[in-house]
Amino acid sequence: MTRMWPPGGGTRRPLAPRVAAPREPVDPARIGRRVVRRRAKGMDAAAVAAALEEAGFDARQASRYEDLAGDVRGPAELAEWERIDQLLAAATAGTAYDPDTDDVVRVELAAEAAAAAAREAELREAMRIAARADELQALRELGTLEQTEPRDGDEAVRDELTCRAGGHVQADVDAWLAHALAGHLGHYRDLAAREEAAGLLTPPVLAHAALLAELARLVPGADVDELAFVARLATTEPEAAGALAAFLARVEGTQA
Repeated sequence: MTRMWPPGGGTRRPLAPRVAAPREPVDPARIGRRVVRRRAKGMDAAAVAAALEEAGFDARQASRYEDLAGDVRGPAELAEWERIDQLLAAATAGTAYDPDTDDVVRVELAAEAAAAAAREAELREAMRIAARADELQALRELGTLEQTEPRDGDEAVRDELTCRAGGHVQADVDAWLAHALAGHLGHYRDLAAREEAAGLLTPPVLAHAALLAELARLVPGADVDELAFVARLATTEPEAAGALAAFLARVEGTQA
């Protein structure tokens, strides 16, 4: 019969819902600018000046209505007509507006592409975290979580599992991470990963790991069950557990 580690680690919890793809935020002002650019394409300075005059008239009319006071698209369209009017005024006579050669448009398109790439990366990361959380849940239910080495990013997975549990601390996952951090297992073999964990894990987990590491040096080969008290101390008194770990390290250094 497989022994569960720690006790209660086999409690079944529901899987997370499917991660929704992030949508491009709606920006009325940007929509207005795009409409103006499509209309202005191929226009010369005279045609743009006429369109600007019409847009100014519409803006003055809209200002009379209170329900349009918060409108941002109208002012954005007017501002875009003004910008294009100035652009053509500075250009060679007879020049027609082309958004494909407009430096402002190019910069905006590049920024939009970067934002879209960032949203896509955020989605991929959310999907990775959700899949890894599903995997760790399955391992908990099988009672084999302690046999698994943590991976880069599992600190975020811990947060995901805590969210799934309605904000309750996941004692078994916290103990697993603390043991891995203390024993330099998985990606914690890398010093940089251990240092980064200091800003990603909670004080109780860090105190648990620190105290486990010092006790392991003082009593090599100590069984997990013998050190169960460390988790309780770190959870209830993380500062005291951290202070005790620092004290034991100082004692060991003195004896050395």
